[in-house]
Amino acid sequence: MKKSNYSNKKILVLGLAKSGYAVAKLLKKMNSDVTVVDSNPLEGNTEAQALIDEGFKVITGTNSADLIDDSFDYLVKNPGIFYSNELIQKAEELMIPVITEPEIAYSFSDATMVGVTGTNGKTTVTTLIQLMLKHSPKFENSYYAGNIGIPISNVIQKANAKDVVVTELSSFQLQGTIELHPHVAVLNNIYSTHLDFHKTRENYIKAKMHITKNQTENDYFVVNYNTEEWRNLAKQSTAQILPFSDNQTLDQGAFVKDGVIYCNDQAVMKTDEIKIPGEHNVQNALAAISVAKLYDVSNKDIIEVLSSFKGVKHRIQYVDTFGGHKFYNDSKATNVEATIVALTAFKQPITLIAGGLDRGNGFDELIPALKGKVNNLIVYGQTADKVIESAQKADVGNIVKVDNLTEAVPEAYKQSDPKDVILLSPAAASWDQFHTFEERGDQFIQEVETLKGEINDD
Repeated sequence: MKKSNYSNKKILVLGLAKSGYAVAKLLKKMNSDVTVVDSNPLEGNTEAQALIDEGFKVITGTNSADLIDDSFDYLVKNPGIFYSNELIQKAEELMIPVITEPEIAYSFSDATMVGVTGTNGKTTVTTLIQLMLKHSPKFENSYYAGNIGIPISNVIQKANAKDVVVTELSSFQLQGTIELHPHVAVLNNIYSTHLDFHKTRENYIKAKMHITKNQTENDYFVVNYNTEEWRNLAKQSTAQILPFSDNQTLDQGAFVKDGVIYCNDQAVMKTDEIKIPGEHNVQNALAAISVAKLYDVSNKDIIEVLSSFKGVKHRIQYVDTFGGHKFYNDSKATNVEATIVALTAFKQPITLIAGGLDRGNGFDELIPALKGKVNNLIVYGQTADKVIESAQKADVGNIVKVDNLTEAVPEAYKQSDPKDVILLSPAAASWDQFHTFEERGDQFIQEVETLKGEINDD
């Protein structure tokens, strides 16, 4: 274990779930004095009870500001907790740094770190890089962790200096970092989302750019060069820039020309060898290839990964086919841009299921993608009426509003024609009716299975 600035400190961990539980245990291993605070009651709170059983000081059912004082060195918050939280506000008044779990975890290990961020495609890129780096001669083991659903604090304890940890990092996680320093950072793209949390696009971008703020000229920043904005963001980094693009030929970096992917002018593979559908997945592949080539992964191994990888759960995930209909789960589409990507991935007519948490944004950006592509729209959730308004502007002919996802799936089947794709791609966060997008996607899969059973019984 290397020496960390977070060892032997007095630290308050705010919010449990998987990452809070994991970082509390890691901090204890680092000989820190840990107090855990979780607003959920103790009853049914399995993480809190487990920590109590292990001797941790755990306070549940509150997050009152009087739980922190100037004797604490740091507050580690669950990434999703807003900075307006009264306990966080009190910590900031006391000049106590407010950080997130990746900051602690990254300080703990000598393993090589690859960090991946962006609005869309983070999980796919993280997974592809990890699979490719399994074939790198430079590492003994390749792990993935982070926003992908596995706390970094868990993985980092088994990784050593001969290993690589590929970490998906959200803006929520990155905003709470001070010393985080990946050897390779990836910026896949940036659109406008999470503005309820960050308030402005500028704040959101600033949080994302924390991924490269501590990098030096000995590090690498892999950046999507498809837009001028993203190219300009690269100029903020002192790391060596590794650009990628699928809409232009580059003097260096990864790009597409005549259906072939090149990296530094060397042909790697044909784009039609990529198994997962959609132009966005060509960009995801370019990002992953950029990192893989940095660590001497062969073209043969890159092709093997990209020609066999079927996609990540909840990201345009194929679920089933029956009655001529193909069902796809894209519950991870928590913003408009992600749904546009999903709609453009298919050539067949689409019956779209959409709707979710209202963050105050409109949906008119969907209009070009809806027009002539979506035959039927099934909407539910807080944003239902806003989505309907935009769909009407796009001349979507058949729109049905339902109360929830349980009603949406059979209604989508009823309204659609054989050969249609039935696509859950909500264009909104899940938190109006679900705890997570994963829970929403899992319910969609269950509803599809239920519908299939009912149809087969008829």
